[in-house]
Amino acid sequence: MSDPKLILDYVYAHETNLGSRVFLTQPIAGGQVTDYTWAQVMDQSRRMAAHLQSRGLPRGARVAMLTKNCAHFFMAELAIWMAGYTTVAIFPTETAETIRFVLEHSEASLLFVGKLDTWPQQQPGVPEGLPCIALPLSPPTSFERWDDIVARTPPLPGQPARAPDELAMIIYTSGSTGQPKGAMVSFNAITRAAEGISADTRKRVGEQTDGRMLSYLPLAHSFERSWVEASSLVDGRQHIFFAESLDTFLQDLQRARPTLFISVPRLWLKFQQGVFAKMPPAKLDRLLGIPILGRIVARKVLKGLGLDAVIQAGSGSAPIPPDLIAWYRKIGLRLFEGYGMTEDNSYSHSSDESHSEPGWVGVPLPGVQVRINDQGEIEIKSPAQFSGYYRQPELTAASFPEAGYFRTGDPRERRPAVTPKTTGRAKELFKTAKGKYVAPAPIENEINAHPMVELSLVSGVGQPSAYAVVVLAEALRPRQSDPSLRQQVEAEFTALRDRINRGRPDYEHLRMIVVAREPWTIEGGTLTPTMKIKRSRIEAAVAPQVEHWYSRTQAVIWQ
Repeated sequence: MSDPKLILDYVYAHETNLGSRVFLTQPIAGGQVTDYTWAQVMDQSRRMAAHLQSRGLPRGARVAMLTKNCAHFFMAELAIWMAGYTTVAIFPTETAETIRFVLEHSEASLLFVGKLDTWPQQQPGVPEGLPCIALPLSPPTSFERWDDIVARTPPLPGQPARAPDELAMIIYTSGSTGQPKGAMVSFNAITRAAEGISADTRKRVGEQTDGRMLSYLPLAHSFERSWVEASSLVDGRQHIFFAESLDTFLQDLQRARPTLFISVPRLWLKFQQGVFAKMPPAKLDRLLGIPILGRIVARKVLKGLGLDAVIQAGSGSAPIPPDLIAWYRKIGLRLFEGYGMTEDNSYSHSSDESHSEPGWVGVPLPGVQVRINDQGEIEIKSPAQFSGYYRQPELTAASFPEAGYFRTGDPRERRPAVTPKTTGRAKELFKTAKGKYVAPAPIENEINAHPMVELSLVSGVGQPSAYAVVVLAEALRPRQSDPSLRQQVEAEFTALRDRINRGRPDYEHLRMIVVAREPWTIEGGTLTPTMKIKRSRIEAAVAPQVEHWYSRTQAVIWQ
């Protein structure tokens, strides 16, 4: 039996068969872009691969990348793979401390430094003496530059192969609960994920469609790595666009006019809030309910968002409020949920036309096996499964209790043989003073569905009942001290609290809703790079105030 086809085999085929097709489009400045065909991508990657080999690194050496999403992330990764090495991608928003930890823990032999917003603060995290190469669009550095290297280096010839069990990458978690863990991903695992995702996408958008995607969620995360980069390397006919900055995101999105758009709950919510800032929800609902006119209005809303060409839309990384899914479907966007994690290369579950009830994350993707253990925790065996945690054999052994199933840490409601429903991660549960465990995620979903809310956190460890901290919607925050707005917020949030408490056992009741003084951000360390809340960080920050909150009688408290 021949060895299974691996991701580099697909890439070499595209180099031969699709050389003149534009693969990557990189914005540079002032609305200008640079297109790279498959032939150009492979030429640059082969030249850098030859340079890396000339450094005499041992096979399997770890080569790190610290950069925002850009065309040269793809090229550098291909170069690393063709040269015989393993990629370690670091989130571009990480602190110097975490950067140093990842570089030292992974035993990185070299670092690519690319497009970054806070390089002066991050640079101290790079160990002295570690060789570095500056990618195009990097901040000013003294490092040798990519363009100079590829200009003088002949391309690596042939079709260098990797074995299925060789490590393609080590993906470090974002560190939301302590130090990041390094998930080891083989070439077989990332290829099987990419094949499955590509096949699933083709089934939905059609074999003849030349797909377009915007890459903007961090490529250091398995979600974007699998669903955008790896799947496009296998498919070959996807055209990948990149975002220049947050300020240009809407223009970048409208340039790409993606046919496939994948995002995370917070961004889907921000899109909705942007629409509501221009048109009150009640008025929009009335217009959408008018025959013919409603379809015109819905189309206009989607076009304004840059999503009018989307055939498949998805949400992952965290639970999304069912009301938000329903709203997008009302304006004509079929938004499907998915479920996965770093340990299975984000290849686990996805909704489809037959199984798309909001709140349920779909059916297992081809090849995925699912079971619920005696503790009510979901366990998964995926063809895209990771090989274990780098330099953490005890943790690896604990994560695989038997028969190759991975313990996800997620408690689930599950319909027989169909769709799991997110009830929150086991590590997120907290125990109240009444001795009962509370899952915060379902309550947070209800809160986040409110148009005045951007994000929320529900906690209450050792308290008689839970509390919620919310960040106001972006459009409201500049008026946070306005007495009339405060009055409106207090009325709305009191009603919201009461509505949430109805039908719930008393130990799950919210005692109060606290309005956060400042927004939660990636830069501030309160959000992960995929915009999930860093629960322990926020809880620790508010801990000195909690007892004072419980001593008050108000339903809504301003921090």
